[in-house]
Amino acid sequence: MSKWALRDVSFELPPGSVTAMVGANGSGKSTLLNVLAGHLLPASGHSSIAGRVAYVPQHKPMYKSFKVKDVLEFGRRMNAVWDAQRAEQWLNRFRIPRKLQIEDLSGGQRTHVTLALALGSRPDVLMLDEPLAELDPLARRKVMSELLTEVSDNGMTLVFSTHVVAEISGVADRLLLLADGRLIMDGDTDELLEQHVLYTGPHSSSSPVEGRVVLAKHGRSQSSYLVRSGGARIDEPWSARYVTLEELVVAHLERAL
Repeated sequence: MSKWALRDVSFELPPGSVTAMVGANGSGKSTLLNVLAGHLLPASGHSSIAGRVAYVPQHKPMYKSFKVKDVLEFGRRMNAVWDAQRAEQWLNRFRIPRKLQIEDLSGGQRTHVTLALALGSRPDVLMLDEPLAELDPLARRKVMSELLTEVSDNGMTLVFSTHVVAEISGVADRLLLLADGRLIMDGDTDELLEQHVLYTGPHSSSSPVEGRVVLAKHGRSQSSYLVRSGGARIDEPWSARYVTLEELVVAHLERAL
């Protein structure tokens, strides 16, 4: 029995945006990135990206016997446009030794080499599949900060996948949420947060406000409704608050199950 890897996925990303592609393992994030990068052809539909594209897959393929300096030379020879200074600067920031072979580097160091290789090609669109997976928490924060600087300084569009919601808070200005190969939410992150309100009050079989109920939970004496409503006014004994990005993502993924 055949199964769709992706279905009903349609979106547009503005130039210079930072987009987080979020979903559980197996939701279709890597497949979608490979389609966008041109490595997989869709059975139907199409994708289009303006400008040069650099894609770093999760497994970060490189010749293990190459030294770091050889990888940079490989990048220079294989790319019609190559910015050696940009690649070197990234390696310098994270103190990556040039004389070591790829097989002798740690997972985090290999991540930096692949990022340097991608940035050296001066992409208009940089796509990264789980780019922070092999980095410690402090390094994750620094890497994302440096990538945002690249976006700001060079007008690059950044798209990265992750299943760790904490990595995107305060970073991504757009969100693509995938579940079981479908795009279940797409939009500006701040706007999405403003549209979702959690109402908590006495046990009730219906929401206290109009709007799409994303998720409802009930206890013995209390009910809560996450509603995509834009923040309707509410009176006691009900209370209302905006949700965090993690709460928003988890609620939509729970609903999709």
